[in-house]
Amino acid sequence: MGSDIAGTSYTREERQRYREKVRQDLDVFERMLHTRGFEFDRQLTGMEIEMNLVDGQMQPTMNNAAVLEKIHDADYQTELGQYNIELNVSPRPMPGEEALKLEEDLRASLNRAAGLAEEAGARIVTIGILPTIMPDHFHTEWMSANTRYAALNEAIFNARGEDLFIDIEGPTGERLATYADSIAPESACTSVQLHLQVKPLQFAAYWNAAQAISGVQLALGANSPFFFGKQLWHETRIPLFKQATDTRSVELKNQGVRPRVWFGERWITSIFDLFEENVRYFPALLPECSDEDPVALFEKGEAPDLSELRLHNGTVYRWNRPIYDIVGGRPHLRVENRVLPAGPTIVDTIANSAFYYGVVRMLAEDERPVWTRMSFAAANENFSQCARRSIDAKVYWPGFGEVAADELILRHLLPLAHEGLEKWGVSQAVRDRYLGVVEDRCRAGVNGATWQIACVNKLEEQGLSRHDALVAMMERYLVGMSANEPVHTWQLP
Repeated sequence: MGSDIAGTSYTREERQRYREKVRQDLDVFERMLHTRGFEFDRQLTGMEIEMNLVDGQMQPTMNNAAVLEKIHDADYQTELGQYNIELNVSPRPMPGEEALKLEEDLRASLNRAAGLAEEAGARIVTIGILPTIMPDHFHTEWMSANTRYAALNEAIFNARGEDLFIDIEGPTGERLATYADSIAPESACTSVQLHLQVKPLQFAAYWNAAQAISGVQLALGANSPFFFGKQLWHETRIPLFKQATDTRSVELKNQGVRPRVWFGERWITSIFDLFEENVRYFPALLPECSDEDPVALFEKGEAPDLSELRLHNGTVYRWNRPIYDIVGGRPHLRVENRVLPAGPTIVDTIANSAFYYGVVRMLAEDERPVWTRMSFAAANENFSQCARRSIDAKVYWPGFGEVAADELILRHLLPLAHEGLEKWGVSQAVRDRYLGVVEDRCRAGVNGATWQIACVNKLEEQGLSRHDALVAMMERYLVGMSANEPVHTWQLP
């Protein structure tokens, strides 16, 4: 999201020039879609995993700079909070037994990183929201030393003109209502991002398919039930991220102005629809201009960076984001699926991704696509309900009506995932291992969120306070995470 940011404030002239450059980039992008080939020698997938750092008492530790210095690996980068780091997984093909190799490589990489992090006094945790984080942790220096984070913080509050209001009530009635004078709560939201490279003409089908199953992804993989000591939504990351980056005042919300964290409002017919919406609806947050002349480059037969359009796209936080990128001078398009939380384990993470890649292919290639039989509003409602209740939610699906999410997965979507992965050329061993985890998780009715809630409830029944129960739960969580056993097999106290 804008690694070239140089400053934190901008003149009116810079903002006007940026708007003009974004619109010029958009025009060039439209021409590219109609006239230029995009990189597609082979199908590639990618992954990013955001993680938290804790100390021996399971409290967030603000030392990612020291941890990254110890790890000394370009695949590990800073994230917004000083208690966050990110692992960027190199793109790789999907067929054969690549997923098994990926699991092995990720475990080796994380085991090495975890050992080095401990030398810096930190332990790495893959989880959607760190349950032990509290408001006091943000009263000290919490933000990573990176200009773009400071610029983003300033831009959001300049646009709002007032403090953020975080207001989330969980299904059991626990409620968090608090103000924030920075975007610090956003740093609590750590996710897994799945990338899928697609051809321009296929993009709309894959994006629509990803939107259609976003709610089911949350039902399957929710892992963020606690924030600031409260039990809230099973995937609290969803409302928290939306509220923690909200540039709208109350009055603008009442007018129906769109939030920057956005599910969307319609099915699309082209990737251009999404970039055009970004330009039409969302003012610039970080109006940083380059010297590139995209028209001249395009007319010379070269691929322009379109850096202003890409930077602007990086400040509109769609749960399924369109990506235009260039590697080795050749452009390509990706769907970036940002729905899932981090964790609990690498095997759970790859199981979630296998389910996604398998189902999304089958839905995208269906002769009668699901989005022609389901309203966009129904997909949005599924997303909201599954964020609230995850595997206990009910969803709407064509041909099934209102159905329990786990039943829909077992009866309909899991067979599609098997077939889709087979079409990708994925081996039987991979399908059996990872989709077997999905099946067993649904039959047990346990994901990361339900395990966390059940564990804390058990500990509170034994007399522990909420604070102590969260700490004790995290200690058990780290044991299960490190063992890389699927979360539905973890024992309760």
